[in-house]
Amino acid sequence: MSKQRNREHSQRQLRVGEELRHGLAELLERGDMRDPVLREARITVTMVDVSPDLRNATAFIVPLGGEHADEILAAMRRAAPYFRNRLAKMVDLRFAPEIRFELDRSFDNAARINRLLHDPEVQRDLAPQSADEDSAKE
Repeated sequence: MSKQRNREHSQRQLRVGEELRHGLAELLERGDMRDPVLREARITVTMVDVSPDLRNATAFIVPLGGEHADEILAAMRRAAPYFRNRLAKMVDLRFAPEIRFELDRSFDNAARINRLLHDPEVQRDLAPQSADEDSAKE
């Protein structure tokens, strides 16, 4: 049986992902981690993507202001067992999923697209042509 790519998530995957996101946000808000990088950082958990078997989860994070992102990501990855342990007590699941952390680059991509759309050359190409220009082409 082949794996389907870009498969829609089930309602259960979405619900579990949202529960895990809320749990991670609560743990990060408390700031009671041992790692000083995580204690001092302000981190937003934008989404948690859960595998169909609910045994693996990828949490997408964004450090406030985008500062020290690589350092914070490394600290989150080191603390993954801690988060898994704490989430197992917070979320009612048969198995606590293995959690991977990734930086959420969607905001960077949106900002890049916004910059491109506001570029003067692109604006010129997107601007409607006037009637005079249309008649000059004919």
